[in-house]
Amino acid sequence: MARTIDTAAGRAALTAVADARATGDKPARTELATAVRYLLQLLDEKAPGGTVEVRVPPFGAVQVVQGPRHTRGTPPNVVEMDAATWIAVATGIEAWADAAASGRIRASGTRADLDGLLPLRP
Repeated sequence: MARTIDTAAGRAALTAVADARATGDKPARTELATAVRYLLQLLDEKAPGGTVEVRVPPFGAVQVVQGPRHTRGTPPNVVEMDAATWIAVATGIEAWADAAASGRIRASGTRADLDGLLPLRP
């Protein structure tokens, strides 16, 4: 993660995204980006490491989970999803298993199941 997002800014962005969705509006791109990056930061703090790469394009990616560190090429354990799905599973609005079963989470590798790490507590 390039820069650290403080807790107040991260929580404010999550609230703004939730409020926009509750009213049927599209969240502002900057708030969506901040919310995604804040949650990725929390995941990195909870499960530091370099075994699994979690990607939420175009907003961010982080390598997490202890184990063999990946340094070149495509990582063997990759999780990718859109911003809305990431926010939903990271905050507990939706279960990991449900999002994965619906095909909104693309996960490959033997360590790419983040169910035990989610939801995060922002």
